[in-house]
Amino acid sequence: MENYLPRAITALFHKRLQPGKVVILLGARRVGKTVFLKKLQQEMQETPCLFLNGEDMATREILERRTVLNYTRLLGKTRFLIIDEAQKVPEIGNILKLMIDHIPDLRIVATGSSGFDLSGKLGEPLTGRSFTLQMFPFAQMEYSVKENIIESRARLDERLIFGSYPELYSLSSDEEKTVYLRELVNSYLLKDILEFEDLRNSDKMLALLRLIAFQTGKEVSLDELGRQLSISKNTVGKYLDLLAKVFIIFKLPGFSRNLRSEVTKMNRWYFFDNGIRNTLIANLNPLALRNDAGELWENYIISERVKYQQYTGVLANNYFWRTYEQHEIDWIEESGGRLHAFEMKWKASKKARVPKLWQTAYPEATFQTITPENYMEWITPED
Repeated sequence: MENYLPRAITALFHKRLQPGKVVILLGARRVGKTVFLKKLQQEMQETPCLFLNGEDMATREILERRTVLNYTRLLGKTRFLIIDEAQKVPEIGNILKLMIDHIPDLRIVATGSSGFDLSGKLGEPLTGRSFTLQMFPFAQMEYSVKENIIESRARLDERLIFGSYPELYSLSSDEEKTVYLRELVNSYLLKDILEFEDLRNSDKMLALLRLIAFQTGKEVSLDELGRQLSISKNTVGKYLDLLAKVFIIFKLPGFSRNLRSEVTKMNRWYFFDNGIRNTLIANLNPLALRNDAGELWENYIISERVKYQQYTGVLANNYFWRTYEQHEIDWIEESGGRLHAFEMKWKASKKARVPKLWQTAYPEATFQTITPENYMEWITPED
């Protein structure tokens, strides 16, 4: 692992890795969960570890024999167990509960590439016995370990187009990156959701994702999406929920506290990775040939802020704000009883002004414009 890039989740992961507890590590396929755990296994050589893969049939057969004696024999003196792709193991929640309850000092890590699958199976059986962490494609705060500010800014355009999936880090040409992203979208990202829900019409799911990609930074109407796709509003809502639970997109609700004119019934949706968004719409052209640089910047910087919040433990509720009179702010953070408003601008020359209606309604709120000139301080920890 010569070119291994340290993951920002490491410190929090070690803090949660406790005897008698299960760490549930979630994240989309190919974001680096297995590589991270293999590296962890190397670094903890003094601690015997059993590494199992839930996709392996032999592993599933062994774990399905749900007796304390079976698990005691399986583990021997090992007190550190990793189960990769644990959602593939039937009754995995009850299996891990039995282990944790009857094998002293055992630490378990269970990974999964779908939140609805693994969290649902583990949630009730492991109440009070687990911690859930999420891993994302590479974050700028991870790149900054090996890059200086000048290098990171020089690669910003590339990341707006191709995104930050870990395997791209070792690919040099745009052609290689394009081939990788196409394979990632077609072969991996939708695999879990299509299997789990037994969806026979994957075309509708892909069409929905493409529509969301073209509406980055805009409110999404379930009724309108349903009409465009010839499916019901409820089905659209179900598909969006599933796509969020396999970590392809995430929802940003509208903020409202004081004004009747504030929009709250519709949400905005963003992609966790720009490369996935651009691959879905078959547009990996450089920024100079595009007319959506503002949307790419907004999606990128907001997804980076989400990673930053998760990895550094920032506790905040996130929203957008808009009124029916078309006053709007891209990103609102509600944290510690205070409101912080942020507007995303790709061109630093376009200065954003705080809407007067917002200023009047929420006079104590802070306001800041995030541009390519100042974004690093917003998505990377202070030294």
